[in-house]
Formats: sequence, C-alpha cells, structure tokens
Amino acid sequence: MAGDDIELRQGSARAVIARHGAELQSWSVGDRDLLWSGDPPYWPRRAPLLFPIVGRCHDNRLHVAGRAYAIGGHGFARDREFVLQSRAEDHATFVLRDDAASRAQYPFAFALTVTHRLTADSIETTATVGNPGDEPLPYAMGFHPAFRWPFDSPAAAHEIRFDRPEKASVPVITPEGLFAPEMRPVPLTHGGTRLALNHALFQADALCFLNAASTTLTFANDAGEALRVTVRDLPHLALWTKDDAPFLCIEGWTGHGDPVGFAGDIGVKPSMRQLAPGAQATHVFACTYQG
Repeated sequence: MAGDDIELRQGSARAVIARHGAELQSWSVGDRDLLWSGDPPYWPRRAPLLFPIVGRCHDNRLHVAGRAYAIGGHGFARDREFVLQSRAEDHATFVLRDDAASRAQYPFAFALTVTHRLTADSIETTATVGNPGDEPLPYAMGFHPAFRWPFDSPAAAHEIRFDRPEKASVPVITPEGLFAPEMRPVPLTHGGTRLALNHALFQADALCFLNAASTTLTFANDAGEALRVTVRDLPHLALWTKDDAPFLCIEGWTGHGDPVGFAGDIGVKPSMRQLAPGAQATHVFACTYQG
C-alpha cells in the first residue's frame, strides 16, 4: 500500500483506495482477494473511473462550439489526483474539480465527488457529478473495475447471469474504439440471461450491452462463489478482458464511444448527459461477494 493510499476495514473485509484517480486498489473479503492486482504485463489498472467521456472520441478530439480539444480514451479523471474530502473506518470521499489542465481538454466547470463504502461483504462506489458553472455540462460517467478470473481454480467454469433477458447482439467496435452500426452475436442462453465465459468472446473487443434491461448481474463459478453487481443510473453494461489475461472487467456506463462518422459537438453526441447549471447527478456501482 502506497503511503498516501486510504485503507478501509469492516469485519474481515478490507479495501485500499488511491488518491490517484480515486481508484480502488484492492478489495478482499476474508482470505479471498477479489479485485485484479494490476499486473503490468497484462493491464496495469485495477478499477479506473471514466469521466468526462466513456470510450473514445473520433481522432481523440471532442468538439465544443466549433473548437477541437484533444482528449484521450475514457477521459482524464482516472489519471488525476483527487482531494481526500473525508474518511472513516468504512468509507472515504474524494473530489476532483476543474482546473486549467482539465479545461484544456474539456472546457467546462465540474465537481466529481466519489465515495467508496465498505461492508463485511460488499464495496459500493458512488460518483456524484456536479455542475457549478452557468452553462449545461455534457458528460459521461463510467465504472471499469477488473475482477480476478478465475476466482480460484481454473477448472471451475464461470458465467455471467443477468437478472433480465438481454439482446443477443452487441455493437462492433472498430480498431480505433468507435462504435460501428453493425452488430455481432453474443451466445446468450437461458432466454438471454446467461453467458458462459471464455476469452474467445473478447477477441473482437468488449461486449457492450447498450441500454441493458438488467440493473443487476452475477459473475459466478460452478464452485458456488459469486460477485453480484448492481448499478444505478448506468444504462450501459460492458464486459471486457485483454488477450488471455486472468481478469474480467464488469463495467457500468452512462455513455459510450463515438459512433463511426460522428464529428459533431459533444453536446449532441449520442448518449451524453446534459447537466443543468447548479444540478447534480449520482451514479452507483456496487459489488457483493457470495462465498
């Protein structure tokens, strides 16, 4: 644990959060480590927060009132230092506000407040986006945690169980990270509620269930272990891993990457939110371990 990281404890559960990105670094329940370790040869991140965009903009540029601003994939919040606002044994709150560096990429006033709350068997992250400015704030918010896959033994089969039937197709994502109009099939079973996991599913990038019917899904193995994920005001659900990496990202988004051919203003980009001056919006991503 780095010297400026924040540790939470509740019963036998433990979590560590970094000020950098307000990113969850570890989460364990009893002797089970659940979060991906961030092993650099595979993927060095663990649970980045995505703001003010999710995915990529065309040519890595967003447009505001005819001017282009360079911005990387998933925005900049995951690479910024948050201020620790408050902490207790079981929760901590961090805040990121606009400054000269953020406005060079995204010319808007904002306040992003993130609270991680630990219980004996769960971790809940709440992100509140505030608009302190005098013009509408276009934004997207996303949660991108990676969990260990497999939980324990490679012999145990793993699957995703959606709480409602989902469409058995997802958008094709181009090599540039843009969303194509074409769809590709997803081998859902049990009436669209189950997906047996294997790395071949992700050879063509993430599975993005846009406007998903489910607000809860379960990542489970046949040995009886499971992670139950519940989202609030995150309409898009995504699953992703990298090559043969031993992790699975379960993601919740309000927005997504630019559609192929889109070159308009960020305010009219599909699936972006518009937050009125003085308003706030709250998005929640919660995980519960069932051993």
